[in-house]
Amino acid sequence: MDTVVITGASRGIGAELAREYGEAGTRVVLCARSGDSLEAVAEDVDAAGGEAVAQRADVRDEYDMERLMETAARGGHSIDALFANAGVYHGAPGETNLVEESYSTFDDHLRVNGRGVFTAVREAVPHLADDARVLIPSGRIAREAKPGLGSYAVSKALAEALARQFAAELDHLVGVVDPGQVSSELTNGAQGREPADVAPMFRWAATDADPDELDGDVLSLRDWKSATR
Repeated sequence: MDTVVITGASRGIGAELAREYGEAGTRVVLCARSGDSLEAVAEDVDAAGGEAVAQRADVRDEYDMERLMETAARGGHSIDALFANAGVYHGAPGETNLVEESYSTFDDHLRVNGRGVFTAVREAVPHLADDARVLIPSGRIAREAKPGLGSYAVSKALAEALARQFAAELDHLVGVVDPGQVSSELTNGAQGREPADVAPMFRWAATDADPDELDGDVLSLRDWKSATR
């Protein structure tokens, strides 16, 4: 049975991706800071035919990530896919101007959305299967600046830079998945696609996407639709 690890799995894309893997009968190791919400997702995974291993953990804490990856590898398992999905957005899209943001908001965006990617990938590396894929969600705002997205956009640019650097240094495939605008709690209900509609895109990226197009690069919604139509 394959093992996948999903951070930030209590809501949004992370939760729907866990359910998607549950229906495929996969062993899903999922974490989030919210224990109650995480357990609800784990129950869905088990009910769908998968095997859920839920662990409350904070990506800002490298020791939490070390324990999470050790849990994933327990019993002789290797990690076949890592989704460094955990993220936060303090404010509403279009209303978080950089010059008006507090230092605490700036710091937390970078700690969760940037450093959290670093800790998850770094601690997973010793436990990755030879053909494992590491996937990091992001969006166009990481590459094309727009007003009102402040340090959230900066933090996603950092996440993409980390993906490129890990791809350059690791033997494992590391890439960015850009599903376009998604409606979730993270974006305060901003209009966009439902997380359940894009979860299959992430699973496709972890299994069937062309590795030469994914490693160190960005796969877009258009790429997914073109490859799977």
